[in-house]
Amino acid sequence: MDEDFRKAALDYHRFPRPGKLSIEPTKRMATQRDLGLAYSPGVAAACEEIAANPDTAYDYTTRGNMVAVITNGTAVLGLGAIGALASKPVMEGKAVLFKKFAGIDSIDLEVEERDPQKFIDAVAVLEPSFGAINLEDIKAPECFIIEQTLRERMKIPVFHDDQHGTAIIVASAVRNGLLVQGKELSEVKIVTSGGGAAALACLDLLVAMGAKRENITVTDIKGVVYVGRNELMDPYKDRYARETEERTLQDALPGADVFLGLSAPRVLKPEWLPLLAPKPLVLALANPEPEILPEAVRAVRPDAIVATGRSDYPNQVNNVLCFPFIFRGALDAGATTINEEMKVAAVEAIARLARIEASEVVAAAYGGHAPTFGPDYIIPKPFDPRLILEIAPAVARAAMATGVAARPIEDFAAYQETLERFVYRSGDLMRPVVFAAKKQPRSVVYSEGEDERVLRAVQTVLDDELAEPVLIGRRDVIEAKVKAMGLRMDLKQSVRLLDPAQDTEVFGPLVEVYRGKVARRGVPADSCERVVRTRPATAAALLLETGQVDAAMVGGLGEWMRQWHQAYDVIGKDEHVGRVYAMTGVILPAGTLFFVDTHLLVEPTAEQVAEMTVLAAEQVRAFGMTPKAALLSHSNFGASQAPGARKMREALRLIRLCAPDLEVDGEMHADAALVQAVREKAVTDSPLTEGANLLVFPNLDAANIAYNLVKATGDGLQIGPMLLGMNKPIHVLVPSVTARGIANLTALAVTQVRG
Repeated sequence: MDEDFRKAALDYHRFPRPGKLSIEPTKRMATQRDLGLAYSPGVAAACEEIAANPDTAYDYTTRGNMVAVITNGTAVLGLGAIGALASKPVMEGKAVLFKKFAGIDSIDLEVEERDPQKFIDAVAVLEPSFGAINLEDIKAPECFIIEQTLRERMKIPVFHDDQHGTAIIVASAVRNGLLVQGKELSEVKIVTSGGGAAALACLDLLVAMGAKRENITVTDIKGVVYVGRNELMDPYKDRYARETEERTLQDALPGADVFLGLSAPRVLKPEWLPLLAPKPLVLALANPEPEILPEAVRAVRPDAIVATGRSDYPNQVNNVLCFPFIFRGALDAGATTINEEMKVAAVEAIARLARIEASEVVAAAYGGHAPTFGPDYIIPKPFDPRLILEIAPAVARAAMATGVAARPIEDFAAYQETLERFVYRSGDLMRPVVFAAKKQPRSVVYSEGEDERVLRAVQTVLDDELAEPVLIGRRDVIEAKVKAMGLRMDLKQSVRLLDPAQDTEVFGPLVEVYRGKVARRGVPADSCERVVRTRPATAAALLLETGQVDAAMVGGLGEWMRQWHQAYDVIGKDEHVGRVYAMTGVILPAGTLFFVDTHLLVEPTAEQVAEMTVLAAEQVRAFGMTPKAALLSHSNFGASQAPGARKMREALRLIRLCAPDLEVDGEMHADAALVQAVREKAVTDSPLTEGANLLVFPNLDAANIAYNLVKATGDGLQIGPMLLGMNKPIHVLVPSVTARGIANLTALAVTQVRG
């Protein structure tokens, strides 16, 4: 990694608090009674129940949703045997992924013990604490012995992800890759580069799915694994020793249908590619540099399908595609192990997911652009929201079918509904938007090009390929800041830099456009040139208005409302709406809430409340969420006849006329909006199901105060404000915006470009 990225990684792990994990209570502890229930004397009741029936531990404790990520640090990433302590950032990261993608509570345990038997003993005694064990970064061949022994000793799932997680994704890629190429697994010749734990686990799973052992050749650093070889051999590798005269990888390649690389960079030479069979499948999975780069394969073998372990190429083989969801299904079914049938079920679910035609809901999650099955898409993306919905039930069913489910799932339809809460939550909100933006990056102008937050955001935009940035500012200032900040952007190639003081050929024509816009708005004609050259928000809006860019990010410095007016004077509203409104999202640990109107309309009419609700609901759908709108008031379902309450009731009537399919109700208290039980005490016929995610307020004061309170007290991350009803994609940044917030709004603006 380069020095800039290394520093960013260190800062990420250190600030604002060290590490990536914390523990938070799940029960209220606000009163003396709460304390008595949580600890003494109330806790004794739960202890007695568990002592009488150990299975009730799953009812009264977190055990059923708790996974331990355990290592001894003997094979950490590509760093080798760096020890247990140095492996902790990796294990914390794995625990975070469990929580992020599948809602599984996880804790990392780094055990400084390299004697396999002592390590086994240390892990085995932890069984009462956890629902499952994820072994990680343990070197071969000890990892085989450790996992096998622990599976025999423990009555909970023990899963070495380096082996089986990789194997499951590889098998899914092979399944679909061969389908595209028109080949059968039972007939293909497979050659591996690598004979470690991951490679052997991949082969074992492929054999379980139908591959023939006699069609497999394993190579490692010492060459072909053949019968009679003694060097670097072990019983696990012996299973794949062949009677053959082949001794090198090159010797083994002729006629190979599948090349499986889990070894080292550049071991597969481009000049060897013609040796492969027609329509080969090349899985070059060494990281960060694969055995061969995809472009090198395509240059020689355009008929090949290529997969790597990298996110910057199609067909990324990434363990995060499976391990959170396999554990989710195993835990929910009370599985005592993760067996071959459960792994195969995961393989088939992942492979099937890539082949399924996307529904409207899934297409919406991708901003309207769903991926299509084919050579560049044989396995799903890691952020596909359907993964948990497909894999976890498949694994749970396989556990039940093979008799290892201690708590079988009785209603899979209801189970599917419980899984949906993991699909759109917390920071995952932006994933569908980012994916849609990356499908067709557009040019985006940033009015405050000298702002360091903007420059950092633009670096992210370039790294993630979200847009083609255009910066407005003094060229020498921006160049100096980019250099001082150690940013990698190329201001001559990847970023267009526009300096109002120097680029007369660009800004000169904009003066006449602006003059035409404001000639009858009290702006003197002779001041137009000064405005265009000194007000970057106006200049950015003019670039958007004249079609020189596709979207614009303005503001971030100075007063928000002033910047808004400068943008609105040029762009104006969509002709189909009456007003422009602002919606702000707040991402919370429990989900995302949207607030409207948080910035623009001080005292909206009932008609305007109705319009902003419908526009906001449309934007919520763009995030892949079903909008559930609540019209808030001091009045709860007709309790008051005050003007504000009557306004919200009238707005509800209008919304139901123009958007009858929208889940909406009101007027209501905020707690009734968020808690169904509270709402049902007030009314029994509310069409609003569960908690609202779109909160509509009677005036700007209420909306702005509410979202700021929720953001501050709930450790929320702000998205927006997002302008609703503008004629073109433009957003005004608040002064408190972060670089990440700018990048998020950039992705949103790119998805809003028409055509």
